[in-house]
Amino acid sequence: MAYVVEYKCARCGSKYKPNIPQTVCKSCNGPLLAVYDIELAKKVLGKHVFSSRPNSMWRYLELLPISDERNIVSLGEGYTPLIKLERLREKLGLKNLYMKDEGRNPTATFKDRPISATVSVLKELNVKSVAIPTAGNAGASLAAYGVRAGLDVHIVMPSDTPKTIYMEAVFHNVDVKLVNGLISDAGKYVAEAVSRYGWFDISTMKVPYRVEGTKTMGFEVCEQLGWSSPDVIIFPTGGGEGVIGIWKAFKELIELGWVKRMPRIVVVQSECCKPIVSAYNRGSERVEFFSGCKTIASGLRVPKPFADKEILKIIRESGGTAVDVSEKEIINSLNELASKEGILACPEGAAAYAAVKKLLDYKLIDKDEETIVYNTGSGLKYMDLLYQTPDT
Repeated sequence: MAYVVEYKCARCGSKYKPNIPQTVCKSCNGPLLAVYDIELAKKVLGKHVFSSRPNSMWRYLELLPISDERNIVSLGEGYTPLIKLERLREKLGLKNLYMKDEGRNPTATFKDRPISATVSVLKELNVKSVAIPTAGNAGASLAAYGVRAGLDVHIVMPSDTPKTIYMEAVFHNVDVKLVNGLISDAGKYVAEAVSRYGWFDISTMKVPYRVEGTKTMGFEVCEQLGWSSPDVIIFPTGGGEGVIGIWKAFKELIELGWVKRMPRIVVVQSECCKPIVSAYNRGSERVEFFSGCKTIASGLRVPKPFADKEILKIIRESGGTAVDVSEKEIINSLNELASKEGILACPEGAAAYAAVKKLLDYKLIDKDEETIVYNTGSGLKYMDLLYQTPDT
């Protein structure tokens, strides 16, 4: 049984039916978000229900956008560990510092959550051919889940995507194209191909299904903390799907009455590609195209996120902030997480950890607060970076 009643535009409020494939708002081109029958969910669900279910994101089936669980396309994604950073919290003087390690997903990235949800919905709605512009990880994930679902898959990524990630996608024997430039250039290629070949574009925040899988990262943290909200969530942000998904999760949990408050959301970017940080510091509601994006954290190389307005609104509504870190700080944090905690993080996750130190310096987090840092993938996908020598 589906609890989704409609998809609603985050900007103008226009409503769309859930039983046909949806992309963006036809009125204002804004992103669509799923709306659930929360009152019905309250009658049939309780927090105790999930503990007896399999350890995957699909344990939250009623709060995900499919009608028939036989259409689920899964490789075992979700319910990743929440690791207390024992040695690093002592070094920093923090009482409760945790890392949600998304590198444990099937293709070693949090992108498996949104891709699993999206492919499952598209299977249910009989979509046959899909395309994605990607900085790398979402494309590799789509290659795996797409072939599992029997879809015709088309992936477009920048030519300087980390080779391991590119080869991961290619190895699934799907159509992978490289373009010169950034994910924005890959997006232009896909947009043209969609109108020519009839592919279904699943770009970040341009379908309402991806964020639904992503929000399970928020559900899980609450469940792993005994159904309570942390004080601060720190998330490395390119297109913003993670931030929007986690925020949506907490909104729904409050509606259900399972948690009582929202966490503060901290967006982290590289100083070499920081459109959200720049807009936040200017007090703007929209970002400007950030020229010259070049960072070792390829997932952060998004010069102008489609859902910029929503990301900035979430930061401000939550009482959070947006910070940037240097490339040196990212590399040093990769080494620190590996040598002190045994976690081989992706550079995006290392950026999120690097931000903790700045937040402490700026007195934007308290030493007693429960702080969650998201590592969005495995460092094994960025083997070239592991050869770089950090400062000591």
